[in-house]
Amino acid sequence: MNGRTVLERFPAGGPRGSWPAEEFAQARRLEGMPAEVVMDLATDMFLVVVRRGTAGDAAA
Repeated sequence: MNGRTVLERFPAGGPRGSWPAEEFAQARRLEGMPAEVVMDLATDMFLVVVRRGTAGDAAA
């Protein structure tokens, strides 16, 4: 996926006021991993990703 590693997937239709993908990404950032949330329109999922080659990316 364009030089990124997917850490976790979350359905886009979560409960109102709930942002589980953002919360997961924030927890990873607090651990020093540069996580970000992107939307996969094809699957209607939010993906928490890190770019390959960044600190904390075990798959690079």
